[in-house]
Amino acid sequence: MDMQDAAERADEMLDRVLGEIEPGVRWVHGPTTTGGCVVTRRRTVMTVVSPQRRGSLLGVVDRFWRKSGYRVTAVNSHVDAPAIFVRTRDGFQVSLTVADKGQVHFDVDSPCVRHSEVADSTSPATAYLAPDAEFIPRPNIHSEFWSATGS
Repeated sequence: MDMQDAAERADEMLDRVLGEIEPGVRWVHGPTTTGGCVVTRRRTVMTVVSPQRRGSLLGVVDRFWRKSGYRVTAVNSHVDAPAIFVRTRDGFQVSLTVADKGQVHFDVDSPCVRHSEVADSTSPATAYLAPDAEFIPRPNIHSEFWSATGS
């Protein structure tokens, strides 16, 4: 497996987990990074996920990852910044982290693979990000379900 193969595998994992979330959330690509023999793909959720709904989102993702055979390596139960870290059977490290303003990030780090060029992801983002944007803005898309503040 080379870095491009690893990037495509990471995209597949990200597509699958984001496809499990119902109702769906809107997301943009984060930067792809490479270093030495590792490639990282990132996606950032632009849907506002209220504090009241974060546990539901983490539950959906946790159940899907466990059902997929991923091994949970760490869980952060912090109220404002929860996170789940898992490892796949083939050595990919996958995470869901909740950051400032409740912004949800999904990252996939490959195991060490053969060096190669890495093309941009071909998975179409579901939220708009200006091509010249210097950074990804805070979540700004309202969802009747995910953004709800009631229980």
